Amino acid sequence: MEQPDPGAAAPPAARGGPISHTIFRVARLHRMLAGQLLRQAGLHPGQELLMMHLWEAGPQRQTDLVAVLGSDSATVTRTVTRLERSGFVRRTSCPHDRRVTIVTPTPASLALRREVEEIWRRLEDLTADGLTTGERDTALDVLERLERNLAEATAERCARTSPPRRP
Repeated sequence: MEQPDPGAAAPPAARGGPISHTIFRVARLHRMLAGQLLRQAGLHPGQELLMMHLWEAGPQRQTDLVAVLGSDSATVTRTVTRLERSGFVRRTSCPHDRRVTIVTPTPASLALRREVEEIWRRLEDLTADGLTTGERDTALDVLERLERNLAEATAERCARTSPPRRP
């Protein structure tokens, strides 16, 4: 795999959005590094987020995982299937509603949790290498603000493009 040039200039068509172009590049590199680190644990990026949620919240309806992860049903189904094949989750039918699937972390996933937590510490260290505590705090504040801006813009666009609900 060819290594990306971290200082690559934005193509002319992207020059109107230097922050957006940089976010794209940073996100791609972060995901690439996360993937390299997670492979050591036998995981793909995104699988650890689902596991983190299950470790904290306990068994969940698969449809709730879709909402929590901000993903789509097909992606979560594929993720859960892979995690189930690896022995990290178990799927069962809800006793009250057979149409509902419950996803539960297995005891085998507890060792994985420690490994994932260490991988995330390493990812954080590599990502923020050379930043002072103040710079880390500032970076986090700016990223959280960007996230809020994007969430609000997305919600507004969804509200404008959603068909009206029928009474």
